[in-house]
Amino acid sequence: MKENIELIIKKCVENDREAQLKIYQLFSPILYGLCLKYMRNEDDAKDVFQEAFVIAFQKMGQYKFEGSFEGWIKRIFINKLLETLKKKKKDVLFLDVFDTDVIEEEELELAPIEQEKLLEYIQELPDQYRMVFNLFVFEKMKHKEIAKLLEISEGTSKSNLNRAKSILKKRILVVLNSKTA
Repeated sequence: MKENIELIIKKCVENDREAQLKIYQLFSPILYGLCLKYMRNEDDAKDVFQEAFVIAFQKMGQYKFEGSFEGWIKRIFINKLLETLKKKKKDVLFLDVFDTDVIEEEELELAPIEQEKLLEYIQELPDQYRMVFNLFVFEKMKHKEIAKLLEISEGTSKSNLNRAKSILKKRILVVLNSKTA
């Protein structure tokens, strides 16, 4: 498979449409799901998805065949998603707190919930909470990396993650309680 993907990437660099279609087919489910996690609605997710794929194809020649291609292309998508969110809301305010004021992160331990519902709840989070939550939970980034990427303090990153988890927990509990009532 690895040799296969390398050959497909090399053909993409030469603007081979069939190779580009193959890359699209292989990675679009993962990448579109990523876009849905970051954007508030499907229309915005589709717009960023399309723009990020164009960028990925333009930059395909920069891929060095080191590390996973999936990781490389996901980074392009994440950068485009964050850039779009920042442009959309230049006044996105991150709750700034001192590192010492941050409450320790609590685990979000809840009963299973439908994936679509959870995605809906994540999309409803305020932008700043959603960005930090996605980067921490789904991209497995550390608060130091998130802080640098979003130009906020580590304490702000931790605080926004805790607030996102708290909002999600309340939302899920309301749904679970209404089902048992």
